[in-house]
Amino acid sequence: MSHSSPDTPTLARLEQSTSLCEVLLATASSRLDQPAVRSHESKVVWTYRQMLARIGEVASRLRERGVGRGDVVALMLRNRPEFHVVDAAVMFLGAVPFSLYNTAPAEQLRHVLVDSGARLLVTEQTFSSVVEATRRLDTPLEQVLLIDHTSAADEGLASELAADTTDFDLSSVGVGPDDLLTLIYTSGTTGPPKGVELTHRGMLEQLRGVHASLPLSGGGRQISFLPAAHVADRWASHYSAFMTYGNTVTSVADASQLFDAIAEVRPTIFGAVPRIWEKLKVRAEDEYERDLVPDVLENPALAAHVRERLGLDAATWVNTGAAPTPPSVVEFFDAVGLPLCEVLGMSEVSCLVTISTPTSRRPGSVGKPLSGVELALADDGELLVRSAQIMRRYRGLPEMTAEAIDADGWFHTGDVARIDGDGFVWIVDRKKELIINAAGKNMSPANIEMAVLTAGRAISQVCVIGDRRPYNVCLVVPNRAAFGPDDTEATVSAAVQAQVDAANAGLARVEQIKKFAVLDAEWLPGHELTPTMKLRRRTIDDKYSGVIEGLYHHGDGNDGAWTSKS
Repeated sequence: MSHSSPDTPTLARLEQSTSLCEVLLATASSRLDQPAVRSHESKVVWTYRQMLARIGEVASRLRERGVGRGDVVALMLRNRPEFHVVDAAVMFLGAVPFSLYNTAPAEQLRHVLVDSGARLLVTEQTFSSVVEATRRLDTPLEQVLLIDHTSAADEGLASELAADTTDFDLSSVGVGPDDLLTLIYTSGTTGPPKGVELTHRGMLEQLRGVHASLPLSGGGRQISFLPAAHVADRWASHYSAFMTYGNTVTSVADASQLFDAIAEVRPTIFGAVPRIWEKLKVRAEDEYERDLVPDVLENPALAAHVRERLGLDAATWVNTGAAPTPPSVVEFFDAVGLPLCEVLGMSEVSCLVTISTPTSRRPGSVGKPLSGVELALADDGELLVRSAQIMRRYRGLPEMTAEAIDADGWFHTGDVARIDGDGFVWIVDRKKELIINAAGKNMSPANIEMAVLTAGRAISQVCVIGDRRPYNVCLVVPNRAAFGPDDTEATVSAAVQAQVDAANAGLARVEQIKKFAVLDAEWLPGHELTPTMKLRRRTIDDKYSGVIEGLYHHGDGNDGAWTSKS
């Protein structure tokens, strides 16, 4: 793996800059004619010179529309080059850009718009219907600009996004380290989304910390496919790749095209949630008739072929986070020569707080803390973080802010963890998601779910229920790819039963699953899953409440698994 030396231009930019505006200008000025962003779908490519011109022109138009220092501007855009232009233009005005989740319904969009106070929204025609429905719900929105509309009456941003020159002076904006950089709204798994206020100072500390742990060279290639409303893509693709390292960012607007994009782009850095890595593993295995892992361990040429087929042969750092990664997935990518580095990130700490690298990792651990990050464990095992990376506050929520950040400056993550003697961090579970059954026994649903998922191939998704209940049950989405077209539902249920039995064999008696229900439809982001594929447990509990109650009222829990289609 090639690293740049500690005195690289990247490190100098980060140490000398007081805002992301300065970082971007320094990065762009050193590589004006290099491709900065491109679209996988349209194949459009814009250089850093073109990006600066477009950023300046969009900033001028937004300033004419009354956008100034401290104003909040909402963005509702797919992963496309225009996002990077508009977001940066708002930033250079000293205003606060933030992104809406594209899959959110009008009621959820209204909550975030009201909470943020955004009076202007930049979007595209794709979302016109939901935007209009949202505006009818009484929001503060006064203006909506479309990036792909050329109507004189609409006055969109199409001409500004095609500009080759600008009169806007990007070097005289006066944005400082304590100015707000963006808002990241939490995914709302435990209540209404909260607005996390991130500053330039905090994100710079994040970028410096990552670079200290992993001093990557610039000028590489990355892919943007996660929602820009989530801190992972905003950090990885926007602030890191585009603004700091000068890595060409290929945007993938259609998630179904992701694997084709990876093969085409051959990213030098690639990160994804565990579900994506699971699918990449299946793609590789499906193209090979025998057991792939032992063969690649004996044949380096075969391992190199697998990396090339996946499009990851040029990757120097591949990472996974947001949820536990099955050990079998980590072992597979280790075998093919792609050490999968697990990380811990969250919105409230500007993204990453711990990191694993190819030379410093332990499978199952999320790595060691970044420089400038202090970690501690509370009496109940909760992981505490203290750092300049921590958010300013939850927007408009002083009581919740005080609950999250104590008087000594420790941010309470909500993760139950352990830290080993070498400083590696291991996440046990989410504090609020721990199951405490009717007998008062504490257990981790995530650990039980991992046991189920790694016990076979019949199950694609699983959610364990048991809080305040006499025993544990689970909802199961079968892995249809593991079955043939002629397999009956009885065959599917029998395979699920066998996998649950295998998992139970390795679980403590109190953890074991007594019954399960087999469901029809895959759980999707924006519904049963967050955009980063975490389970929305409250949503699942509500949606399948009848099925869950049926599991608990069909016998006494000692009569084996009971299956139910829903």
